[in-house]
Amino acid sequence: MSDWTAFGRVDADGTVYVKTAEGERVVGSWQAGAPEEGLAHFARRFADLVTEVDLTEARLNSGAADAGHSLSTIRRIRASLAEAHVVGDIDALATRLDRLAGVAEEKAGEARAARDAARSEALARKTALVEEAEKLAAESTGWKTAGDRLKEILDEWKTIRGVDKKTDGELWKRFAAARDGFTRRRGAHFASLDAQRKQAQTVKEELVAEAEKLKDSSDWAATANQLKDLMTRWKAAPRASKEAEQRLWERFRAAQDDFFTRRSEVFSARDTEMRGNLERKQALLAEAEALDVDGDPKGAQAKLRDIQAQWHEAGRVPREAAAGLER
Repeated sequence: MSDWTAFGRVDADGTVYVKTAEGERVVGSWQAGAPEEGLAHFARRFADLVTEVDLTEARLNSGAADAGHSLSTIRRIRASLAEAHVVGDIDALATRLDRLAGVAEEKAGEARAARDAARSEALARKTALVEEAEKLAAESTGWKTAGDRLKEILDEWKTIRGVDKKTDGELWKRFAAARDGFTRRRGAHFASLDAQRKQAQTVKEELVAEAEKLKDSSDWAATANQLKDLMTRWKAAPRASKEAEQRLWERFRAAQDDFFTRRSEVFSARDTEMRGNLERKQALLAEAEALDVDGDPKGAQAKLRDIQAQWHEAGRVPREAAAGLER
């Protein structure tokens, strides 16, 4: 490369020629000094081209440059050689550039394939996310879980790149519509639930009022049946809001407890009284059975009348003992 006369010459009038396989062509004129200096000047221009090619090849091989951009640079330099004002081995450089163009085309094809694959994967991921969001919006009743998942889908969506703008816009519209549909359906559900809870609260307030009216009743059997019926109706009624449900239940239960506690106390006192009556009657029976009718008929008769009077005054005894005592 230092023997520039192998690739060019300067004639007597200063015209500079470059030598190629197709023959000589004029690349410029040199009037500033010796012909060798002229050749060296145009050779430096050629060296600049070679340096640019070296750089392009190095970046292409290392992967530091976009293959498509490198290919454009190679084609630009290759096209410029036919009229380049340089002196050097243009034919060898053209051959080198043609080889590099093939390498760049192959790498550009690989890059395009990789981009297409990445784009297809990104499209598939976003499509899958949209379809999942649409399914959640249409079917899910796990409101918190579904709402959290839609937020996760949005976060994942933001990380996915590579889908073309038009397709991405269409997918986003579907996702946004699904999310809005879910929000409306969830809002309608909770609005309906609130209405049901208010209605349930009204029903249970009425049940509580009925129970509180009955709590002071002394009609033990009928009232117990009525309170049991109220309990059945309570269990069949929908639930009110958590706070109202708890408050009303405490009032309802307190009314029932008050009635059944009083009934238990009355029944307990009655049982105690009947057991006392039973003991008294058993003592009277013992007296009656001990009467000496044969030895003192009149005295026995008078004593029997007195026992009978005390028997009637003694009052009721437990039901299971009554028949036996009377016999």
